Amino acid sequence: MKAALRLLYPPQCLGCGQPVAGSDAGAVALCPDCWRETRFITGAACGRCGVPLPDDGSGAGDDSLVCDDCLRIERPWRRGRAALVYAGTGRRMVLALKHGDRPDMAPHLAAWLARAAAPLVRPGMVVAPVPLHLLRLMKRRYNQAALLSGPLARARGLTHLPDLLTRSRHTPGQDHRDLAGRMANLEGALAVNPRRLAAIEGRAVLLVDDVMASGATMTHAAQALLAAGSGPVSVAVLARAVKDD
Repeated sequence: MKAALRLLYPPQCLGCGQPVAGSDAGAVALCPDCWRETRFITGAACGRCGVPLPDDGSGAGDDSLVCDDCLRIERPWRRGRAALVYAGTGRRMVLALKHGDRPDMAPHLAAWLARAAAPLVRPGMVVAPVPLHLLRLMKRRYNQAALLSGPLARARGLTHLPDLLTRSRHTPGQDHRDLAGRMANLEGALAVNPRRLAAIEGRAVLLVDDVMASGATMTHAAQALLAAGSGPVSVAVLARAVKDD
């Protein structure tokens, strides 16, 4: 049956939608052009925010590497990883998931994220998505971060708490704001669900989101978790925005 369906509906590239050959069921498929435009973060990267760093071949997986921004900006979380750079095909896939009504892409993208986040996993860790405000959730019909965090938690055998964090107020978009403006925009907007306080007491938490730019959202989310009594917080994002070369 699956073979017949693949003949009728051949696998499509997640980046451009063109048919691709040789993709097993459940595998992530990219055409050659989109593959070349996808920057996977597999070499040297900042151990705090996941941004790729200049690589001489010796720094992959080294948590001691820290980017200039993380040396300058206080990060309340401990460690971070990202699967790919928010550019080219990576950017198109994130936007399709987030704004293009493509939740079907989430399991494939989550598989990339689960691999990238593997070094962060520890026994007893809780996985939680960055939440959307109810108004935005009603408009979009799903939280793209939760679609990524669920499969990640299952793949790593961790507890998934999609309602761990809440947004107490609707915030305007973060685009075109500097770091100070982004931080101020989110002030007091994120909180821990009171019903989940006991579930995170002293436990490590892995925060999941689709994209990290300045890190303002993760900062407020991590601060809320730590203030509520969680253990150390780590962050994992599908895509990491980088400064222009």
